[in-house]
Amino acid sequence: MDPVFNPYSPGAGTQPPELAGRDGLREEVRIAIERTRHGMPAKSILMVGLRGVGKTVLLDRMRNDAENSGIQTLRIEAPEKKSLPALIAPQLRQALLRLSRNENAKEVARRALQGLAGFAKALKFKFQDLEVGFDFDPEPGLADNGDLDHDLQALMEVVGLAAKAAETAIILFIDELQYVEEEELSALITALHRCNQQRLPVLLVGAGLPQLRGRMGNARSYSERLFDFPVIGPLEPDEAALAINKPAEDQGVKYDPDALEQVVSETQGYPYFLQEWGKHIWDTAPSSPIHRADVDRATESVIAALDESFFLVRFDRLTPLEKKYLRAMAELGPGPHRSGDIASELQRQVTSLGPIRNQLISKGMIWSPNHGDTAFTVPLFDQFMHRIMPGDEWKQ
Repeated sequence: MDPVFNPYSPGAGTQPPELAGRDGLREEVRIAIERTRHGMPAKSILMVGLRGVGKTVLLDRMRNDAENSGIQTLRIEAPEKKSLPALIAPQLRQALLRLSRNENAKEVARRALQGLAGFAKALKFKFQDLEVGFDFDPEPGLADNGDLDHDLQALMEVVGLAAKAAETAIILFIDELQYVEEEELSALITALHRCNQQRLPVLLVGAGLPQLRGRMGNARSYSERLFDFPVIGPLEPDEAALAINKPAEDQGVKYDPDALEQVVSETQGYPYFLQEWGKHIWDTAPSSPIHRADVDRATESVIAALDESFFLVRFDRLTPLEKKYLRAMAELGPGPHRSGDIASELQRQVTSLGPIRNQLISKGMIWSPNHGDTAFTVPLFDQFMHRIMPGDEWKQ
């Protein structure tokens, strides 16, 4: 079939042609945002899930939904080793400049921009990556103490007042939130809590790997009362089938039922893998309808493509000892696995492997679903480890 009209869109955060199975959560977020706009109490929402479940796609769709209803949004991706103040300050400046054009909010927004200037100047020494343009001179005493916990709270309060004056809300959409340092998470939670107490229209909609729940709890013990943590998992079989079948049907292409069932099985319902399989099947199949044999042929090219990109880019960031640790996990199967069983595979003491395990958690490669358990954050990574480190040589 013509690859020019291939409807599938694998990629990091690329919107799929059919966003299946997520309508309920989108509605939950819409209600929370609208309650916030109208001064009603609402919990911030942090979506947690493995790689490839579509968290980034969902976050962007929710942000588009919010902006289409007149909400002011900040879109932030938190990479490793960049501070939260450096990420949030430029986005806040843009939102406040927009609010300053609203006649009702003009003065409060300008005061918030003064607060942002004081915030940036006071914290520049501690967070040297903090860069933001200054539109007004700082107001002495407003968010300029040099203490992140205090200053972010004061800044977000005046930001919330500006949004309230404009009869809108400020919604922070933050992706990869698990990479934010614990001290900075604590300050963000404190600021959101204060805004919630004051019924100011400020809310966080975030996404991260499963360890985010524990990190938020460690940062502030009351996090479970301030946030909802919906788990984003693979799609149910009927939802996965819809995600594959509808884009094809829209172009007059059909799947045989057994071919569709095979795609759902191979991908295990993970949205990113559905897009990869769909793309390769379309390019492989000679014509409609698509048969099981077409899926089988495409699977070989899909796995090769995933090995060269999706999996390898993560594998190449690892040290030799980290690779051996993950290979030992793969030897035990998909997981999760007890730390003692992994240590036995490596013929090491559990305590001696603690630093390696912590490094892998920090890099977002593994997480701990329960005390003493370890699991991959990347679906199908155990199969990749067998392919990239075959045989028993890795044990030597």
